[in-house]
Amino acid sequence: MAFESLTDRLQQAMSKLRRKGKVSEADVKEMMREIRLALLEADVNLQVVKDFTKRVRDRAVGVEVLESLSPAQQIVKIVDEELTATLGTDTVGLNKSERIPTVIMMVGLQGAGKTTFGGKLANHLIKTENARPLMIAADVYRPAAIDQLKVLGQQLDVPVFDMGTETSPVEIVRQGMELAKEKKNDYVLIDTAGRLHIDETLMDELKQIKEIAQPDDILLVVDAMTGQDAVNVAESFNQQLGITGVVITKLDGDTRGGAALSIRSVTGAPIKFIGSGEKLTDLEIFHPDRMSSRILGMGDMLTLIEKAQQDYDEKKAEELAVKMKENSFDFNDFIEQLDQVMGMGPIEDLLKMIPGMSNMPGLENVKVDPKDVARKKAMVLSMTPAERENPDLLSPSRRRRIAAGSGNNVVEVNRMIKQFKESKKMMQQMSKGNMDIPGMDQMLGGGIKGKLGKMAMNRMVKKNKKKKKKKK
Repeated sequence: MAFESLTDRLQQAMSKLRRKGKVSEADVKEMMREIRLALLEADVNLQVVKDFTKRVRDRAVGVEVLESLSPAQQIVKIVDEELTATLGTDTVGLNKSERIPTVIMMVGLQGAGKTTFGGKLANHLIKTENARPLMIAADVYRPAAIDQLKVLGQQLDVPVFDMGTETSPVEIVRQGMELAKEKKNDYVLIDTAGRLHIDETLMDELKQIKEIAQPDDILLVVDAMTGQDAVNVAESFNQQLGITGVVITKLDGDTRGGAALSIRSVTGAPIKFIGSGEKLTDLEIFHPDRMSSRILGMGDMLTLIEKAQQDYDEKKAEELAVKMKENSFDFNDFIEQLDQVMGMGPIEDLLKMIPGMSNMPGLENVKVDPKDVARKKAMVLSMTPAERENPDLLSPSRRRRIAAGSGNNVVEVNRMIKQFKESKKMMQQMSKGNMDIPGMDQMLGGGIKGKLGKMAMNRMVKKNKKKKKKKK
């Protein structure tokens, strides 16, 4: 993940304070020096670093902080609040039009990921709003751009309007807008052309498209891997077009993440989405407070729960709850659970969203190989239907047969069956309302962080209850 090195450095800087009963101005000064270096190494804009460290220092050296019962906790809280403020404080959604269609124009340099983001955004709107978007292929310069958008449209069953590469992008957008009004599409997503660098021809074309489409949102798509250059690009596009939001892509790569910390402060435009992978589902709404928590290693339970809800079939969840209560959870359900969890993304990234887990020694070595999941599935598929539904039938001779049939050894089959039984036991305890599961408190971070995790869960449960009441 993009912020790993920054997270490590910030945690090291603040961990020294946590070990002290009393904190002096000299301690704060030393911590701020390390934070400043960490931010600069992460490619954060110099002026943003200066402003951030000044605000934290001014608040941290106050008498009410230094003479409080737990000054270290107070200072961590201040760093979290100021980091959230730097990232934008509030979550900002799309600018919705009062009349359909809502028009979203995507701009950016070539290779930033505009076309892929267009597909992800269309998928997001379909999933969250049951929307009927139309995508307009207005990039006639990159040979594969139109084909790429069409492939995404086919995957999502979303119409793509194009007129080939010989028509001007301005005319394509004009006719595409007319079609969207005729077909009553509620969203229009315009994929515009990029360049290797900003030039006058590109900007003139984008200004003409803006004038015709009258977009409700002009989203600048920037590649997190370009670092400080992304901020310069954002400034240029903002001056020329007046961008209304920013999308940061490739935050799953080995990047320093400085762009995300700089863009809001430099341009004043909010970050609205972040891309964290190649799949169409790898798109997150940007929440400044949650991102701050992730950067400081405090987890992000709300996003983790939302991911689970987004990727989980409600009907299947209800069926599973019944099975858990009746203690009839079987191997078919076990494999389904594995598929659901793997569909949410790499396990190591999910673990870091749990408060306190990022501080656990050895977590960086946790890697779940998708091949291991495939092996487990092979074992289950080598069972008879009766064996999958009734694990008590699995005698030693049957286990040997399953091992041979799945290309594994008996030890691995026994290990998988043991994991299944432990999962079943844990789920039964949870279905009875017993959350006192061994290791759960450590998993949630214990103490304050554990409470934060539980509060996040409670908040999400209440939110779901409200949604169900509205449906009724």
